[in-house]
Amino acid sequence: MVSLAQLQAQQTLPTVDRHYRCRVNLNLYGSSALEGLVTQAATGRYLRLVSLPSETQQGTTQGALEVCLCEDDYPGWLAIADLEQLDVAESPYQAIALSEAEIRARVQGAIAFAQAAMAQPNQYLWGGTVAPNYDCSGLMQAAFVSVGIWLPRDAYQQEAFVQAIAPSELLPGDLVFFGSPTKATHVGLYLGDDCYIHSSGKDQGRNGIGIDRLSSEGDRVSQTYYAQLRGARRVVACYQPRSGSQ
Repeated sequence: MVSLAQLQAQQTLPTVDRHYRCRVNLNLYGSSALEGLVTQAATGRYLRLVSLPSETQQGTTQGALEVCLCEDDYPGWLAIADLEQLDVAESPYQAIALSEAEIRARVQGAIAFAQAAMAQPNQYLWGGTVAPNYDCSGLMQAAFVSVGIWLPRDAYQQEAFVQAIAPSELLPGDLVFFGSPTKATHVGLYLGDDCYIHSSGKDQGRNGIGIDRLSSEGDRVSQTYYAQLRGARRVVACYQPRSGSQ
């Protein structure tokens, strides 16, 4: 596999029509100033460049490039210094499609992943999608990816992607969403018996992964989220990128 560093040594610039793979876990930020972690790209993930190094950036380790992660179409800014941690992909990313029955057969694995993540020392990390520290939707994405099911990145995107169900239809492996009347801002994974697992921030009473109840009579964290409950939804498909294969 050819690395970006080798391309640059050959005086061949990276291009926006290629897919690249991450050699290590990488951080993506919300601006070219590399401020505000928005997501992480785990080792092996695919990305494509949205912009190329400017003439003043070529051969330097300063600055940032706009990129898009291929599996979930998520945009962000990557430090130019991290270009050396990318390899040219031997073939473009290709999403897989699973039937609803195949997905249901895998959801226990997603639950097991989330429970194992909770058992490790962790804290809430805005933008975190790589162990041990996750944000709420990052934990959901990582849990389902562990069994080969890709979801969109953010809670509101996940809510729009999955299938709405009635509260009476909740099954282990379904997602429960919280937030304002207009937007989902938090998500958890339903375990059964009115319990769900999620990664929660300090402002809501916890700093990391825990299990809470869908109840107005639970502890303070459960009550806080229950007051923001938007509804439940079921994963019935794998996300298919809009960006295409190139």
